[in-house]
Amino acid sequence: MEESRWSRKIDLEHKAIDRIKMASKMSLHHYGQPIVCTYSGGKDSDVLLKLFIRSGVPFEVHNSHTTIDAPQTVYHIRDKFKKLEEMGIYCEIEKPTYKGQSINMWSLIPIKLTPPSRIRRYCCSILKETGCANRFIATGVRWAESNARKERGAYETIAKKKEDKIVVSDDLMLMNDNTDKRKLIEQCELKGKMVVNPIIDWTDREIWDFIQSERIDYNELYECGYKRVGCIGCPMAEKQRWKQFRDFPTYERAYIRAFDKLIQVLKSKGRTPKWRSGYDLFLWWMQDSNIEGQLGMEFEGADMLGLSEKGTDTPNEW
Repeated sequence: MEESRWSRKIDLEHKAIDRIKMASKMSLHHYGQPIVCTYSGGKDSDVLLKLFIRSGVPFEVHNSHTTIDAPQTVYHIRDKFKKLEEMGIYCEIEKPTYKGQSINMWSLIPIKLTPPSRIRRYCCSILKETGCANRFIATGVRWAESNARKERGAYETIAKKKEDKIVVSDDLMLMNDNTDKRKLIEQCELKGKMVVNPIIDWTDREIWDFIQSERIDYNELYECGYKRVGCIGCPMAEKQRWKQFRDFPTYERAYIRAFDKLIQVLKSKGRTPKWRSGYDLFLWWMQDSNIEGQLGMEFEGADMLGLSEKGTDTPNEW
């Protein structure tokens, strides 16, 4: 590694660890509990975990079991957690629930009566984001991953309404000013979830440089042509979805069965779907153009979800 890249690596590492230490102090002060390092089994999670260990702060590790991760990801998480527990670090794999009942992706689709899409990502909110309530958590979110993430800062609060969300920079956290944002973060009665994103400004190359220099074990899917590791079939994965289903055909069959059940539920409610089968719906869903088909799911009308003119209810009423 050339000298300039090495210096950059050291600076990034120190900044990330400083963020972790700051967040750890806040977690212990506001919540009375150690900060939680969220872990998905991807490369960013592995880098984040290494930084947490190096920081020396007390922490716990949490994974949300999405039920649609690739087998390699599940095995990698189990292996990593076993090693962490041998080090005396508390780890939790949380299984999803919906309205008090255990659930998975395949049972969730017929309940929601719509496939997950870019603009209707109920799967994330139910299968991934319900854990660690009223805790300070750390994530491996990075600006380089997507344009949407560029709005996020190193520190932020989680709120139900976007306008209530607060993004805070490193400078604001460290300055002795008296802004409203700083007041909110320092309130002892603070409730809800807060987030630190220690590696938010790391590039893909810097992530891989760190993994190689630190000899970090990573998910084997990266050796199989995957640039990102996530839920199988996620609409956000775009063209990679076809590769996912070629590599994991069992997941394709599970989606098709779930879509068959979705169609059956619609028929039981007096609707007449345009699709003849779950496979037809699967092919429509995989187009993922996010123009006419996907946007149609968010608006009232007969074409919503491919229904005939009889169906004019909104998604919430189905």
